[in-house]
Amino acid sequence: MTTSETGAMDISQIMSYLPHRYPFLLIDRVLECVEGERLVAIKNVSVNEPFFGGHFPDYPVMPGVLILEAMAQAAGILGFRTNNSKPDENNIYLFVGIDKARFRQQVVPGDQLQIDVKLNRVVRGMWQFSAEATVDGNRAASCEIMCTLKELEHR
Repeated sequence: MTTSETGAMDISQIMSYLPHRYPFLLIDRVLECVEGERLVAIKNVSVNEPFFGGHFPDYPVMPGVLILEAMAQAAGILGFRTNNSKPDENNIYLFVGIDKARFRQQVVPGDQLQIDVKLNRVVRGMWQFSAEATVDGNRAASCEIMCTLKELEHR
């Protein structure tokens, strides 16, 4: 399959779907995207990540909340791709809830986090996704994510 057939995205394409930037952009590549269904993304975890200096200096572990944020960013991409839209000065997807978050394995420098997100449903503008993050095929974390598209008020 070609990139266009799989829905794969490089970093410049990802940045057109997410407003996040360094050091908070946590998706490096999208391997597959089926609009309205699922998305598979990658986060390469480097020892140079800014959070490792304090979490923890002698035992670097990726914070669980950042794993959840990476899954939420992947869900945001899937939402925008499903809507055939992109964030702009008038709207943004906001992370509004998380359920059933579980952590099963530590994520450390050198790991490649594969994030699988599935769209479960959309009800009254509230998007619900199930997400799983794995390292080498082993589940590191899983959760259910809720997002909503918010129209921004300009000040």
